[in-house]
This record gives sequence, structure tokens and C-alpha cells, in this order.
Amino acid sequence: MTSFECVSVDYERHGLTYAQHRRTDPRLAARIHAALGDARTVLNVGAGSGSYEPVDRWVLAVEPSATMRAQRPPGAAPAIAARAEALPLDDGAVDAAMACVTIHHWERPETGLAELRRVARGPVCVDGFAEAFWRRPEALLDPAVRGAQSMWSLLEPGVELRIVKRLEAALASGEWDAAHGHLRAQRSFEGSLRLVISEP
Repeated sequence: MTSFECVSVDYERHGLTYAQHRRTDPRLAARIHAALGDARTVLNVGAGSGSYEPVDRWVLAVEPSATMRAQRPPGAAPAIAARAEALPLDDGAVDAAMACVTIHHWERPETGLAELRRVARGPVCVDGFAEAFWRRPEALLDPAVRGAQSMWSLLEPGVELRIVKRLEAALASGEWDAAHGHLRAQRSFEGSLRLVISEP
């Protein structure tokens, strides 16, 4: 049984001035961005005019109201006409799905939330051991992440820096994704860590 009280709103009539009066609060945006973590592809359900969509990753918006879709700013993520309860995406189509200030308007919140879980691949491994980063190698560029992994202390002096510089260059040039980008779409991985970071 849901704890939400669904409220039906005619956004074709009441949503005409959303873009003028509903502005992005940077504090909320920062929390949403942090919650999305390393997700590179995001589905924004009940997206409205796109107030809290991240701009540093690929986003697809779902918004049933034509009036709301028309208020999306130039350059905003593409928006499709659909409802949360029947998302026109395959299972595991995106890394993460988000929904901001919208669930109380859904006709069947439980169904909508189940749809979000269905289309999102789900969180990547949350433990920060080195092997957990097979689909999110960017995190290994962070000294704080590496500092929580004992494997780096086993290397000869200078090797860690060389590996990090090589990984950074491979990510920036697209070389890593060309060779290993398929790993980003996999839910699990069994294999050598050499696929993610290696010393030639």
C-alpha cells in the first residue's frame, strides 16, 4: 500500500508558467547530482521543464504534458511523451532513473517506481575496493578513492602515478571506452583488473 496521496493536476492549464517561476535550487541540484553518483546515462521521469536535470551526462526526459515539454529550454535533454507507469524503454536501459517532485501526481505510484527500477541498471558496487571500478574507472583518478585501497601500497615507487596518468589520458582520448566501453553496460564482471588499470 503506498503512502503517497495521488493528486491529478491538469498541467496543460496549470503548468503554463513553470519555466518562469520554478527555478533550480543549487542546494537541491547538488544533492541530486551526488545521488546520481557515477551514472553516465540518466532517465528523468516527470521531468517538467527540466529544473534538476544534470548537464554533465546523457539524459533522457519523460514528461506526459505537452505544455511542460514546450517550456524546456534550448539545449535541454530530449523529452518524450510518456508516463511513469509505462516507460517505453528496455530493462536496464539507463544507469540511473530519477524523479523529482512528481510521484504524488502519478496515477499508480507503485507501478511507476517499479518501472524506474526496471529501466535502471541499478547501483554499481558500492564498496571501494579496486576491482569495484571495472565500469567506472574515472573514480580511480581520485586520490581519496585510491587511498582507501591497499593494492597501491604494494607497487614500486612511481608506478601508481604512471598508471593514473595513463588511465587519465586513455579516458580523455576515448581509448579506454573504445577498448573497454562495453563493460559500462554490464551488471557484473569476472576477469582481470588489467582491463581497467594496467602498467604496460
